[in-house]
Amino acid sequence: MGKVIIFGGTGFIGLSLAAQLAERGLTPVVVARNPPKSSLDFEFVAWNGYEVGAWSAILENAKAIVNLAGKTVDCIKTPANCDLILRSRVDTTKVIGAALATTKNPPKVWVQMSTAHIYGDPPSQLCTETAAFGYGLAPTVGKAWEKAFLEVLPAGMRGVRLRTSFVVGRNGGALASLMQITKLGLGGTAGDGSQGFSWIHEYDMNEIIYQAIVNPAYEGAYIASAPNPVSNQVFMKSLRKAMKIPIGLPAPAFLIKIGAPLLFRTDPELVLYGRYVKSERLPAMGFSFKFPTLDSALADLVN
Repeated sequence: MGKVIIFGGTGFIGLSLAAQLAERGLTPVVVARNPPKSSLDFEFVAWNGYEVGAWSAILENAKAIVNLAGKTVDCIKTPANCDLILRSRVDTTKVIGAALATTKNPPKVWVQMSTAHIYGDPPSQLCTETAAFGYGLAPTVGKAWEKAFLEVLPAGMRGVRLRTSFVVGRNGGALASLMQITKLGLGGTAGDGSQGFSWIHEYDMNEIIYQAIVNPAYEGAYIASAPNPVSNQVFMKSLRKAMKIPIGLPAPAFLIKIGAPLLFRTDPELVLYGRYVKSERLPAMGFSFKFPTLDSALADLVN
């Protein structure tokens, strides 16, 4: 059915996507700075993310591009890391656009990762695609990321932006870290627990991307998140239930602010703030989630 070029494809989401696309008869080509540490069942192409090179030949006659490239936000937000979070998204997107400009037979569709954090951290508002963008680092990065994409998207090429929430899966991402914490008996409520936790099962995330590739009606921006977001308190309670761990000590905000950077080398705001998001456009496209509820997703993933 054709090649799908996955930029930033050696991470948790990229490898999960490649496997699912291969099951559907597509041929994934994984593009990244370094090959994965484990064995790879797909073609790998190296690139540095910042300049057009010999790698651009893979774009010829490909069916689609999926761009997942970007430094993880699971880090301490030093000025240097904030700069890398921005540039690793904006600059790589521009480089892909520059490579496409030299391609004689480019792909018909470009699926571009974005972030649901573009809507900020409203305490209780349920954000859909038409909600106002938020304030802070993540919304700034999200807006710059999407702006760069729209600027370099070739005329006549279909563009799909996926504003993605936390992807929960078996082999990485937010769920792996939360399960480790829960096993230690620390899987209780974080802060006051009311902050939104919008999530999506890896299968449904991959399926949205697949549909965006094969269905020409997909175009523009979509929120890629399960239709039933929950609070942090509810998420952790459901996770403890799925893992059969009855007790989880709560973590007051002041302890998280101290412990997150010192013990986990990450930003406490990733835990203490959140958002409730839900797509209006995906249901309108007829998309059906295999795992619409948190309990069904965790039952599949945890065991």
